[in-house]
Amino acid sequence: MPTHRLDEIPTAVQDAVESVTGPVLKVDMLSAGFNSEIAARLHTPDGTVFVKGLRSDHPRAWTQDREAAVNPYVRPIAPSLLWHIREEGWNLLGFEDIDAPHADYNPGSPHLPLVVEALHRLSNIAAPRIPLRTMSQRMQSYVDDETALELFDGDRLLHTDWNTTNVLIAQDARMVDWAWASRGAGWIDPALWVIWLIAGGHTPAQAESWAGRTTAWQVAPTRGVDAFAQAQRNLWDEIAGAAPDDWTSRMQRAACQWAVHRHRR
Repeated sequence: MPTHRLDEIPTAVQDAVESVTGPVLKVDMLSAGFNSEIAARLHTPDGTVFVKGLRSDHPRAWTQDREAAVNPYVRPIAPSLLWHIREEGWNLLGFEDIDAPHADYNPGSPHLPLVVEALHRLSNIAAPRIPLRTMSQRMQSYVDDETALELFDGDRLLHTDWNTTNVLIAQDARMVDWAWASRGAGWIDPALWVIWLIAGGHTPAQAESWAGRTTAWQVAPTRGVDAFAQAQRNLWDEIAGAAPDDWTSRMQRAACQWAVHRHRR
């Protein structure tokens, strides 16, 4: 998505922002992700705030509300939501600013143990009573064996998007962008991390070894993991489609490698 300049949004929206931040002294526009049209760091007399937003009529505007609803439950492992503004056709979220590098998933990275610890902490968070899709609902179109779907479900809160840009490394790993938060079995997030580790240069066995350091993975049902790996392969085949770009091709290959590895076990 393009990143719109913050000073191009309606004056009423800018005023609403300054009503909660105080005077904005400087704006650093950042690269927006898939779920944002605006991403910026605001410098105020009291410090900095990270802002992300979408126009209210955008097809993914629901992701803003999802992040706002989830945030109170994930503050131990995510930046705190400071405010949520809906004004003049815009939906903006203001977060605690964490100016830290994105995670490095390459073999030998010192970030990997920190991500393991974050996964462990996440697995201890029960899914809150807010509208969340279950993993069986999300994966229903991609499984080869629908009888395995029940193994994907559980009562844990899941992040589900382990793109390196969604993990910030400060003193610990902090997870951002909870737009795709779901409810399911606690081993699902380590399983999804496996694919990103493979894409980062790990073999499937090495990636599973890192996932195996989480308590949630240690109790994962073999049949469930096998079915999930194949479902992820089917999902990434669909995402890549007939004309994949470099990023989707890399993820498609990683998902395929993992599914083949599970099949050969």
